[in-house]
Amino acid sequence: MLIARLIAETSTLAANLDKARALLAERGMPVAMAEELESGENTVELQLPHGDAAVLREVLDACFGPVDLLVSDKPIDVPHLFISDMDSTMISAECIDELADFAGIKDQIADITERAMQGELDFAQALTERVGLLAGLGEEAIQQCLDQRIAAMPGAKVLVATLKSRGCFTVLVTGGFHQFADPVAEQLGFERVVANRLAVHEGKLTGGLVGGITDSGVKKAVLLEEMARLGDHAISLATGDGANDIPMIEAATYGVAYHAKPKAKAAGDGWVARGDLTSVLALLGIPREEWVWE
Repeated sequence: MLIARLIAETSTLAANLDKARALLAERGMPVAMAEELESGENTVELQLPHGDAAVLREVLDACFGPVDLLVSDKPIDVPHLFISDMDSTMISAECIDELADFAGIKDQIADITERAMQGELDFAQALTERVGLLAGLGEEAIQQCLDQRIAAMPGAKVLVATLKSRGCFTVLVTGGFHQFADPVAEQLGFERVVANRLAVHEGKLTGGLVGGITDSGVKKAVLLEEMARLGDHAISLATGDGANDIPMIEAATYGVAYHAKPKAKAAGDGWVARGDLTSVLALLGIPREEWVWE
């Protein structure tokens, strides 16, 4: 059994649904049921008795895109664990790029960031190189950057608060830095933070890091660690946007790519490509009147 939930343009929904049904039938994947959920967000659920999840995502993306989508081979339920990337997922910026702007080298560092997010560069090597370029920058630039450049993604706080109200444990895990992640986590309500830490000496960045690097392997390991703590039947949700998020997206019960790079999108059980982070709540089937607005 396959279940797909999607949020798409309502004016073309009926026509696109007919097109999707036909394409799926051609591939031996008949749609047994299609109905609107009572989540108040025009969320449509399709049920198929059998088929390939990757093919289903491909067809729905082709027929409805841009679309917010989640595909599962089991009934979709509220997760017990929510683990998320930070930069360009929970916040609208890449912190290291904005910090580099204060050092006058944003273009140089942003190019490395983009290539790492696309999966073209080794993350640890790219991070070490970028941090090295920040050597000598005054520590006060971190607070300036937080105050002037770092803003929560639309829907981020509602997503975290609503999941927590349902008993979900929340973790912010990022290849960025504790100096940013800790205040962001406090603002958004995350209960655990895993991140890198910029080394500082006498008020200036040294160009190094304190401790090990939080990379894609660490992100996945944190998810697996929390799932083991929660027990065999725990359900997990992971969100992210870049190549560094792929292992945890693939390991989660529901891996959702958020306005993501192509490789991260391809790795997900679904994605948000048109709405904000509250689309995740709609795809989970949580009615809008039960969302927690803070």
